[in-house]
Amino acid sequence: MDWTHYRFCSLWSLPAPPGAVYTVLERAEDYPRWWPQVRAVTRLDDDTGVLTIRSVLPYAMTFTARATRHDRVAGILEVVMSGDIDGWARWTVTADGPGTLVRYDQVVDVRKPLLRLLAVPGRPVFRFNHRLMMRAGRRGLLRRLRAV
Repeated sequence: MDWTHYRFCSLWSLPAPPGAVYTVLERAEDYPRWWPQVRAVTRLDDDTGVLTIRSVLPYAMTFTARATRHDRVAGILEVVMSGDIDGWARWTVTADGPGTLVRYDQVVDVRKPLLRLLAVPGRPVFRFNHRLMMRAGRRGLLRRLRAV
């Protein structure tokens, strides 16, 4: 088993129309305004940006994200990432009754040296840290949707 390889899936049920949710999620440069753990997003061009994230644990991760799929009709936003983490992430936004179901999938390999060093003993803590970050992201997105 590669202890530095992670596969995550989060599901968010939101009381807002899919179009509104997609519009907020496609504006990654605004994530720091509503998602506390996304500390900075610097857009490099129309498809690429550099993100810095930090959750509860005292370390930040910085990576470049490049859009590989931006399909409003299918409700999909997908990026490839390189830097402290390498891999891909995908938002899938679908109607769910009167609201929206958002699915976040991420498959990454950790490249940050300290996290690689602590891969075996730290794995449960790193996974928990990711869960906390995603929970805060859902709460922040709910607040953002109410504000727009």
